[in-house]
Amino acid sequence: MKETTGIINLLKPPGMTSHDCISFLRRTTGIKRIGHTGTLDPMAVGVLPICIGTATRIIDYLDGGEKSYRCEMLLGVETDTQDIWGTVLSDHREVTIDEDSLINAMNSLTGEILQTPPSYSALKVDGRRAYDYARKGIEVTLEPRPASIRSLKLIRYDKATNRVLFDVVCGRGTYVRTLCFDIGRRLGCGATMSFLIRTASGPFRLNEAVTPEALLEDWQQSLLPVDFPLGHLGKIQIPGTRVGWYSNGGYLRKGEVQIIKTPDASRTEERMKKSRGQTDGYTVYSDGVFLGTSRYDEVKELFFADKVLCR
Repeated sequence: MKETTGIINLLKPPGMTSHDCISFLRRTTGIKRIGHTGTLDPMAVGVLPICIGTATRIIDYLDGGEKSYRCEMLLGVETDTQDIWGTVLSDHREVTIDEDSLINAMNSLTGEILQTPPSYSALKVDGRRAYDYARKGIEVTLEPRPASIRSLKLIRYDKATNRVLFDVVCGRGTYVRTLCFDIGRRLGCGATMSFLIRTASGPFRLNEAVTPEALLEDWQQSLLPVDFPLGHLGKIQIPGTRVGWYSNGGYLRKGEVQIIKTPDASRTEERMKKSRGQTDGYTVYSDGVFLGTSRYDEVKELFFADKVLCR
């Protein structure tokens, strides 16, 4: 029997961890091979792409894509988790910040920056999650990491409540709550994240996301094709006589394939292009059927099988 495979654009509700969402879909579908493409904090909501079956093999191509968020930030407050669900460390909500200073602080954190991950994060330190140490009161050193902030736009600033609403488009591994923390430090008053919704993850959009309740009624209707999010890759067609060879992991010569399009490397930070296959990755088709992906070697002029899904 052919394995069910595809991608679900899940609308993650608050109170569920990303792993909870995986467990929910395993129970709902009866399929164990399921994975997500980019963790959302438990109280955050929004787009969480879930790969089912052999679609999990393409997660490497998706996890590095740009993500978009709408965030609310509370000025004057700092917590140990950098969001309002943590323990308050300082509270200066009486502070008054002018809008120009706020915009300048936000602008200073746009582009290629360095972020120090929060102590309450899933990063591993000596084989254990950082949040495991933090919950036990053990301090660990987390080194600053590159982060790419393509845009940071102020939507609304309510001076009466010190609440700031903004949109951010960022690259892989960006902590939006740390972005709030850093803005607060630049303003000298502190800040914490009070709401977060992911509005897009690569080509997956909020207005097309599906609730867990809808999936309980008919999850198969919400399955998207495995190649749906791979538009950033190049595309080649191969003759039917080479399908068997490719499906067994064989390489393809440049002269025996038809190149439909080349990879799109636009609007992705330089450090992520290679990992997403945007400099050498191609989707492979035969007679319109998606077979998998390949990597092109410019020196050898060969397409090497990468993620083969047609076995």
